Amino acid sequence: MIEASSLSKMYGNITALSDVSFTCREGEIFGIIGHNGAGKTTLLKILSGLILPTSGSLSIRGQNSLQDPMKVRYETGYLPEESRLYETMLVPDYLRFFGEIYGLDQVTIQARADLLLAQLSLQPEGKQIGNLSKGMKRKVAIARSLIHDPSILIYDEPGSGLDPMTSRFIIEYLKELRVQGKTIILSAHNLAQVEEICDHVMILKHGKVVVLGTMPELREQFGSIRYEIWFIWPEDQKPGIIAEQSGKFWISVAHSIEGLNEITSTINKSGGTVERIESKYPSLEEILVKIGK
Repeated sequence: MIEASSLSKMYGNITALSDVSFTCREGEIFGIIGHNGAGKTTLLKILSGLILPTSGSLSIRGQNSLQDPMKVRYETGYLPEESRLYETMLVPDYLRFFGEIYGLDQVTIQARADLLLAQLSLQPEGKQIGNLSKGMKRKVAIARSLIHDPSILIYDEPGSGLDPMTSRFIIEYLKELRVQGKTIILSAHNLAQVEEICDHVMILKHGKVVVLGTMPELREQFGSIRYEIWFIWPEDQKPGIIAEQSGKFWISVAHSIEGLNEITSTINKSGGTVERIESKYPSLEEILVKIGK
């Protein structure tokens, strides 16, 4: 579906991207993360055809997108980090305007707009775009990116600055789009959401790929499982093991099965009661912090 090979981008003497290569399969959600200045937005702009790389190649659905970026734009829907909208327009007029840019007839535009407004629970109620809430503006920007029914979506911080409810709505909507067969490449600072929905994750650092894989592959590479043992200890006594108190419970951590068995055995022999054991894997945030050191 999408094959990038040795993409590099220079701005004068500044290297924004350096030798970035990856493959994104059809119908998957591909996450691109990294610290500020890692090159995420530059890469997304190259993928969407807004800028050209200094070197490298990019194939989208078998087409050389660098030779004919305009053709590829009809296959993609791009959502920038900031929802730059025509704020004096009404939402239906705005969507109609972009539908016409993509060469759609009025019947198709109306059908697509009605469908998107319903799917996004977007009820502008005759307001100009400038008078909508930030969450509704973001939904309008998403609707615009989908009006021509593209097969590929390139989203830069789709939930940026939104309240938790709207942000969650958008994440669930992206899951629905994947079910519909859309291929989605996104960047997001909310790493828990990236971890939740992405099939593959690529981490950039100073414009270079430092890791690429599924979450299980990243966890295996950058950390190991740990076990949290939640237990109750006799009142007015402190456990004879390293533990932290949380309400009526004490919590001890083991990093191996042997350590887990040792801790639970000590608790049972000393009069404590093990309530539950939770397996914990390193989060994407922990992995990114480790890479950033």
